[in-house]
Amino acid sequence: MCGPFKGCQGILRLLEIIFSALSLIVVIFRGVMVSPWGVWCEFVWVFCITVPLVLSVVEAKMWHILLAAFLPNWADLTCGLTSLCAAMITSATVIFAAVFVCLSCIVDILCFIFSLFATAVFLIDAVMQKKKFPSGYLCSPRGGLRTTEAFTACLILTAATDHFVTGEWSFRPFGMVCSIIVFAVCLLVTVVIIALNLLKLLQCLLSFRLSVMELVFNIVAVLLYLLAVILWSIFGYKRNKYNPYICDKCSFADMNTVVIGAIVNLVFYIVDLVLSFKSR
Repeated sequence: MCGPFKGCQGILRLLEIIFSALSLIVVIFRGVMVSPWGVWCEFVWVFCITVPLVLSVVEAKMWHILLAAFLPNWADLTCGLTSLCAAMITSATVIFAAVFVCLSCIVDILCFIFSLFATAVFLIDAVMQKKKFPSGYLCSPRGGLRTTEAFTACLILTAATDHFVTGEWSFRPFGMVCSIIVFAVCLLVTVVIIALNLLKLLQCLLSFRLSVMELVFNIVAVLLYLLAVILWSIFGYKRNKYNPYICDKCSFADMNTVVIGAIVNLVFYIVDLVLSFKSR
């Protein structure tokens, strides 16, 4: 295998790019996606094309050596990004199958098959890299927990958006809007914290201690997520005055997804808070 795709690692990345690209091409051929879940799947496939391609080119050109001052552990970054891709494309495959695939939808079935192949390759790649036990933030329990929090928040926001799109945008209670703001703000801060932990040089230039920032944020995130779950449940499940959905059987699909996802992320932030106290 020539170019940047050399060896077993290179072949796996090439397969990841090919199957993710085929999934995206089939979806584009299918037509414009208007469903937020469909947009999420498209974003995941683009992300899963970009990550292995960039990693392969950077390693082939030996640019990762120049990045050593900013990213001390390249193996940790590649393992963390590959594991994130594996989780994201698994979610996209499952979501696409649940929302779009039917027995008579040949194009959708084909897209699902390609995405399933991509999922299998990413999982194999992630397991193989994990077996090398790379040391670093993304492969540590704290880093993995932060990444999972961000990933779960993306699913929550997608479900919340689909909740309004499936119904009517005029049905936007203040409590539910506040919940979405909470999810978005916590996601943004979580991504910033991940970046600060990876960019050690930038972390040294900042005057505050990152551990203190994480402790304060975890406390605030737990309180905000608890409030968001309560507000979303109170305003979302109150159907006696107005039901924004056209069909009754799909009324609570996105509602339940948001609540369950928010509760799961609340647990993650509580665990993160406990770890923050233990690390002090």
